[in-house]
Amino acid sequence: MDANFIPVERVYKEVALQDPSSNRIAQWLDKSVVGGILDLSHPMIPEAVQGSYTITALTDKGEQISHSFDIKEYVLPKYEVNVHLPSVITVLDQEAALKICGKYTYGKPVIGSVKAQFCRNAIRFFWFSSPQNKDLCKTYELTTDKSGCATQTVNVTAFSLHKNMYSDTFEVTAEMEEYGTGRQTKSYGQTSFTCDIRTVTFEDVPEAYKPGIPFEGKIKVVGPDNKPVANEPVYLFVGSSLKLALTTDVNGVALFSLGTSLWKDSVHLKASSKNTTEHEHYAYGLRRPNYRASHHHVTPFYSKSSSFLKVMQASSELPCDSEATVRAQYIIQGEELEKGQEPGLKPASAPQEDDGELDISLDIHGLSEDEQESPLSVVVYTLMPSGEAVADSHDFPVQLCLNNKVSLKFSSLQELPSERTTLSLKAHPGSLCSVRAIDQSVLLLQTEQELTVRLDSPIPLAFNMMPEPVITPQMFKVDNKKETIRTFFPETWIWDLVTVGDSGLVSMEKTTPDTITKWAAGAFCVSSVGFGVAPNTGLTVFQPFFVSLTLPYSVIRGEVFTLKATVFNYLLKCIMVTLAASDQHTFRNCDGCIYSVCLCGEESRTFSWIVTPTTLGKVNLKVSAEALKTEALCGNEVATVPDVGRTDTVIRTLLVEVTGATLLCFSPMATDGVTEKNVSLLMPELFVAGSARATFSVLGDLMGRAAQNLDKLLAMPYGCGEQNMLLFAPNIFILNYLKSTGQLTQSILDKATHFLESGYQRELTYKHDDGSYSAFGKADSSGNTWLTSFVMKSFGGAQPYIYVQPEHITEAWRWLSKHQRPDGCIRSVGKLFHNGMKGGVSDDVSLTAYITAAMLELDNPVVHNSLSCLKAAVAGQLDNLYTTALLSYTFTLAGDEEMRSKLITLLHEKSNTHGTRHWKRAGASGKGLDSLEVEMTSYVLLALLSGPSMPGFDLEYSSGIVRWLTQQQNPFGGFSSTQDTVVALQALAKYGAATYSSEVGTTVTLTSLGGLNKEFTVNQDNRLLYQEEKLSEVPGEYTIRAEGQNCVLTQVPHRYVCSTPSTEVFSFLNRDK
Repeated sequence: MDANFIPVERVYKEVALQDPSSNRIAQWLDKSVVGGILDLSHPMIPEAVQGSYTITALTDKGEQISHSFDIKEYVLPKYEVNVHLPSVITVLDQEAALKICGKYTYGKPVIGSVKAQFCRNAIRFFWFSSPQNKDLCKTYELTTDKSGCATQTVNVTAFSLHKNMYSDTFEVTAEMEEYGTGRQTKSYGQTSFTCDIRTVTFEDVPEAYKPGIPFEGKIKVVGPDNKPVANEPVYLFVGSSLKLALTTDVNGVALFSLGTSLWKDSVHLKASSKNTTEHEHYAYGLRRPNYRASHHHVTPFYSKSSSFLKVMQASSELPCDSEATVRAQYIIQGEELEKGQEPGLKPASAPQEDDGELDISLDIHGLSEDEQESPLSVVVYTLMPSGEAVADSHDFPVQLCLNNKVSLKFSSLQELPSERTTLSLKAHPGSLCSVRAIDQSVLLLQTEQELTVRLDSPIPLAFNMMPEPVITPQMFKVDNKKETIRTFFPETWIWDLVTVGDSGLVSMEKTTPDTITKWAAGAFCVSSVGFGVAPNTGLTVFQPFFVSLTLPYSVIRGEVFTLKATVFNYLLKCIMVTLAASDQHTFRNCDGCIYSVCLCGEESRTFSWIVTPTTLGKVNLKVSAEALKTEALCGNEVATVPDVGRTDTVIRTLLVEVTGATLLCFSPMATDGVTEKNVSLLMPELFVAGSARATFSVLGDLMGRAAQNLDKLLAMPYGCGEQNMLLFAPNIFILNYLKSTGQLTQSILDKATHFLESGYQRELTYKHDDGSYSAFGKADSSGNTWLTSFVMKSFGGAQPYIYVQPEHITEAWRWLSKHQRPDGCIRSVGKLFHNGMKGGVSDDVSLTAYITAAMLELDNPVVHNSLSCLKAAVAGQLDNLYTTALLSYTFTLAGDEEMRSKLITLLHEKSNTHGTRHWKRAGASGKGLDSLEVEMTSYVLLALLSGPSMPGFDLEYSSGIVRWLTQQQNPFGGFSSTQDTVVALQALAKYGAATYSSEVGTTVTLTSLGGLNKEFTVNQDNRLLYQEEKLSEVPGEYTIRAEGQNCVLTQVPHRYVCSTPSTEVFSFLNRDK
């Protein structure tokens, strides 16, 4: 929408849904907005990963917005708990009332027990070594009354009100437990503490006075809770003299008007709730009652002729859709008066003259919503015969009115379950409206923010603001239904797009769900006249006699759990109730339990059964409560039978899971050209029947999502020789990465080139005459071996993008070769201040390997002696994984396939696999990302991709490494340090070049012996989309066939539960991987 809330035409180039693992699981491309609202949906599988999901939308104008939501396991709360406290506690208070109330979502009170802790926390200073004050807390155990509330009078004098070292907040933690079910709900409350008993302020008072025109304003008095205090005396002092004694109105405001004819120069005003100018003496560490006064200085307004004009204040906001009148006072004196005129009167020709006052009519019709958001500035002026302009202005707040008036209303405040109801929507003709109704229990689980007319101050969904219907049995229809069977319990009842016709009214016929709750409904609409929001409304679905089940999120198959059912009777008379449970599962009556009881009005009773689930998955539990016809007495009266719903039957779904070791296996497959592979999903002997789950997924670009923000890592190099290279080098590999994956644009190239040229020139200032480099150049005694090799490698890598004088690279190599020992190893020389920039290069062997690899990358064949040093190191005891990974890359570049094969085979044996592949560093903390693990894993990937393909180490093998690396990237595509970012991006660029294709696409077909035939298409438009299909045949035999030019990754992750994990089972999994 534009600034006036009018829908604008937009094409959403891309709308993407991303899961917690950064997989794009859904996308929509080039979607046009019809009517101002785009409505999209995506089904979620039962095995969806728990966590935060993100929806991102990008328009054709470059606008972007995102929103996150969570998927998690939860049980909806049946009731809410509210903590009621005084809005403020003052230093003068002796007691405070604490009230804790529970209320079911259908409005009835909760009967139960409450445990509440009332605290005032001490202020702690961590730099104090001496003992500090402890929090002041008191715990109360209470019981709710028939209204669902528990009350307690708290003696607040026990909480050190007069001491300074405690917080100005009282906090309450309350936990209510429902009788019978044991369901617990927590709530929190807090209130402030203050010493300010009265606070007086000036309002709408000008900074200057105009001599001869009354000086008007308002004085407002608020109490300790910042609420206006009515009928409060307030005193106005001019200078040190009491001028006026006033009394506040119902809004806590007292108006005043002071004559200004005798005022000279600046004037000091003081407003106070005390008729005194004396102040209480300060006492250290002691808090006393405070009565805050207000002070205001005014200066005279200058006018050459002493003529003045003043726009008067308005008592409230100006209406947004009608005319309004504002008033101005004026005084014209001296030579500006026409002959025969008196001061203070306007010329006779002026309209609406009234004793020096002027009424001005303002037509506020047609103000846009954007204009209504800002105050309306009114300027009044007159031009004197002498040429002097007399003027004044004032800002008036305007009510915000949306042009599209929207309202939403149910045909009644309450209905029975499964009954027809009508939801009426009013809006401007032709509006497109989004209408929703959600179970209030969902909103108790997580409070949402809702659109309101005041867009700058969103409030929670207004179900708490709706009038509570007083539910009585007489409200409900009487029909012949003897039994109510309730099976439909959605969390979201209505979620519709509705078009409003020419009449401006649309009615929607709906069937109420079976949940006994309140449904919070709301709507917003867009049309050619603008945007509109309906005040929230609600419908309570209720019946006076019903049964409610207390169920966990899931249970374990074969394990015993207690099923609890609570029967509520809100009829006016007593009934005899009997309970029965379905025998679909192993239901057993608990010892000593009674299943027929007498229930009188506003009473409830909880019944229990011992249940042992025997099947996996979602199972139905059925419980019926019947009001019996009997001659037995309930108390002193005969039990009655309700006219409506004598039997209430509830059928709820419960998830039954299995316990044991949940094992997850991956069968990855990277495909290019025409490839076919058979996948057998076999289960071990000890797996639990019914626990197996499997999916098939296809992804066209394993790295693409992690590279989308990579250009934001581009940086302008600066600082000393080391700092400059820390920022210079990543730019090169970012460009290589984007270029190899077809994402390099001219604007990114121009930006990066500018940075590289600047960094290149700056680094030359740190060059020594012998060709080496150090942090501070010639100010250092010598160059540094590692920094010189890093500069040499980086300058060579930058040559495709900027001009680099070849002599700088040659001179660096000559200097490095001077420090080569007879055995070919290069010794470390010079000082490196930023040791982290060299990553895992920590000894002469790794330094030699790094320099040799850099030379080979630059096609410099003069590395024979260095390779001799490295071969000798391999022949010895090679126990450093980092050095082994770096050597594998170096020998790959050297073309020594024998050494390469030996090292890669050794590394394979020490790899860490679990759906991905990487190498762990001995001694790593395990907390957070280890940059050396990123480096060594990247060197292995470089070794695999920089030489001929080795049997068993193809792109499918490399894809496991790439998956791990991309999972370690931060949101901008980088890693934890400069060196691991440089090496990882270099490796990922290699993989991108090996797998990227701009061809039309690849088709992947999945078939099974059971008749499954599912086709997936991967092309440039959906290369980032994680396409997934649930597999129903587990165990089963599947065939994957891929045909096309794009390299795609397919996976068949499958999980199952083993009842008794054993070595044999895990051996099976290792073979499968």
